[in-house]
Amino acid sequence: MKSRFVLGAVTAMLACVQSAYAADPTGQQFRALYKELVETNTTLSSGSCTLAAERIAARMKTAGFPESDLHIFTAPDHPKEGGLVAVLPGRDPKAKPILLLAHIDVVEAKREDWVRDPFTLIEEDGKFYARGAVDDKAQAAIWADSLIRFKQEGYKPRHTLKMALTCGEETSGAFNGAEWLSKNRRDLIDAGFALNEGAGGELNAAGKRVSMTVQAGEKVSQNYRLEVINRGGHSSRPMKDNAIYHLAGALTKVQGYEFPIQLTDGSTGYLNAMSKIQLSAGHKEIADAMLAVVKNPGDVKAVSTVSSADPSWAAMLHTTCVATMLDAGHATNALPQRARANVNCRIFPGVTQETVRQALVKAIDDPAVKVETLEIRGENSAPPVLTRAIMEPVEKLTAKMWPGVPVLPILQSGATDGQFLNAAGIPTYGISGIFLTPDLGNIHGLNEYIGVQSLMEGRTFLHELVKTYAEQN
Repeated sequence: MKSRFVLGAVTAMLACVQSAYAADPTGQQFRALYKELVETNTTLSSGSCTLAAERIAARMKTAGFPESDLHIFTAPDHPKEGGLVAVLPGRDPKAKPILLLAHIDVVEAKREDWVRDPFTLIEEDGKFYARGAVDDKAQAAIWADSLIRFKQEGYKPRHTLKMALTCGEETSGAFNGAEWLSKNRRDLIDAGFALNEGAGGELNAAGKRVSMTVQAGEKVSQNYRLEVINRGGHSSRPMKDNAIYHLAGALTKVQGYEFPIQLTDGSTGYLNAMSKIQLSAGHKEIADAMLAVVKNPGDVKAVSTVSSADPSWAAMLHTTCVATMLDAGHATNALPQRARANVNCRIFPGVTQETVRQALVKAIDDPAVKVETLEIRGENSAPPVLTRAIMEPVEKLTAKMWPGVPVLPILQSGATDGQFLNAAGIPTYGISGIFLTPDLGNIHGLNEYIGVQSLMEGRTFLHELVKTYAEQN
């Protein structure tokens, strides 16, 4: 009798939870899921993506997903860097699945540097503050929430929907769940196409919606080490041949080097569409320059005008390299024997890592400065083809929710896990529906934040968009 009573009570409790989630008109259940995910520390140094994946899986199981459709995965030598693949079976076995991808690891955050605890979700002045509030736990929470809502609605899509929440996107050289799945469990994530982070809505400084972007291709992140070795000596006997000065000279040359201008369909489409937006805003010089770059990438004056107007536009046009870390000397009273710098490059699609290394060697033009390619994150693949089947649903839904906001394709200068899926033959597009301020919510920086309204609207947008894709022929 007791066991039957307990079972009945648990069943009733689960039914209440399921009912609440199915209704959830105010998004309170989503907020609870988002809060739990954000407050689960998933930094590489001290967190656990596996724990975060387990917590999301538990919510999905409570919502009615059978264990057979929930796959927690870990590599034996990376027990805390696991992830989750969840499956909502479709009704048409001939229709290719759709993959919803998001990473759940986050950039490191030091409490002493932040105004608020980075691992406590705080709502203040219409914003959510926390590490991962945007990147990428917002989209991860939305994907999980959408699948749960579909399950509770009894919705069975034409296309099978798959969700992969993975670890390792934020740290070069770390175990990467998306890469591991593509190489070891391709069957779990195989799909006709994937939706991922990498693009979204753009707000101007006044908070006005400017555009909705769709990522079609991305640059690859690659680190290089510049190193100068010297015999050193006593600091009381300074010599012109100083490893730190030598390295500084090399970095100055890197700073001044400009890689060739290149365009893709994504960046060309963006410049054409953005030129109209700039013209309507009264920025005719910028609008004309954008069209001039599309017509002739070798137009130095036009490139300079576009690049100086916005660093994101500048980064879109070519490979970029920037010094990010320094390490030099061994004692305060000694001449340095070794000086090193890390140079992080964002490489244009189709350009190899070795081509960029050789360009750096040529720009520095000093055989005493060693330029070494560090760990290679993955293959630099060609951008996916941006079809009408992808763009049209975004355009229609954007027009419905935010009339007058144009939809633009974009080449993303920041790298995502789409790199691994595109290389594996799964076309991957960045679509979020979340509008961000010009500082991008300070992702990777201090006091990362997202507008509460932007997050909730993004939730609605992606839920409807996925349902539209899921019914396509």
